[in-house]
Amino acid sequence: MNLLVTGAAGFIGSHFVLRHIQEHRDDQVIVLDLLTYVADKSYLDPVEGQMQFIHGDIADQTLVTKIIKDHAIDVIVDFAAETHVDNSISDAAPFLHTNVIGVQSLIEACKANPKILLLHVSTDEVYGGLKDGEPACTPQTALNPGNPYSASKAAGDLLIQAAVNTYGIRARITRCTNNYGPHQAEEKFLPTIIRSALKDEKIPVYGEGKQKRDWLYVTDHTDAVEAVLEKGEDGKIYLISADGERENIETAKTMLDVLGKPHDLISFVKDRLGHDWRYALDSSSIKELGWEPKVSFEDGIKKTVEWYRGRYTS
Repeated sequence: MNLLVTGAAGFIGSHFVLRHIQEHRDDQVIVLDLLTYVADKSYLDPVEGQMQFIHGDIADQTLVTKIIKDHAIDVIVDFAAETHVDNSISDAAPFLHTNVIGVQSLIEACKANPKILLLHVSTDEVYGGLKDGEPACTPQTALNPGNPYSASKAAGDLLIQAAVNTYGIRARITRCTNNYGPHQAEEKFLPTIIRSALKDEKIPVYGEGKQKRDWLYVTDHTDAVEAVLEKGEDGKIYLISADGERENIETAKTMLDVLGKPHDLISFVKDRLGHDWRYALDSSSIKELGWEPKVSFEDGIKKTVEWYRGRYTS
């Protein structure tokens, strides 16, 4: 196949490209990335000679169209996104640009090239927060985003679903729970804990840290995306989770234990505006494709800490 992978100099996309090239050496991989502050092209250095990198914006429809034509693209795997909730609360414009206008740009390319498969990577946050005891979300659960970031992702998802219905484009959507692992942007929760703890600085935790999240190691996520790419059905939504909810405070303490740092580094700060209480996904849709998570939370945390320790202490 000839793949266009967007946002592949970022956290999850870089892991997808590294693993895909290692396992599918006959595929041609084209990477399109705007290289914003969360991206690092060096993540792709191990496969530099096995893929082509293009610096650009998915919202640039002319560029996307040219790439598709020049490289006879069969599949678009869309990881490109603005993702940090706090930043979306401060300024939603970049999120609308990439997560909405950018997605529409890809849709237009697929409309013009109906054989192309668009695999769009979304998030569990489009469902909004759940209360304790409420059932996990399914692909049929109504979208109820609670912040500008998740609203922009929900808009992108709905645009794709509308294009499938209206124009018959080929598309599949994945929604995943919280990811962690190497390459994650430093502003995110787990890298912040590691970076601060290594300096013996206070670790900010919103509210009382009782919000619940389900953490999935990044390569388990990319393996799930591969499963959807290879075995999924057009027009379907696949939910990906580790089925292991944890309170944020529990997660912070686990990481401090791995780092050998005291729990009193935790500092509770004013809660985020519109902070969703809990996320949970029913992962039966992805498990029907033969996928199961392979990396336990404990092992994943150790791998994550080891990578960031090298980054912050070298």
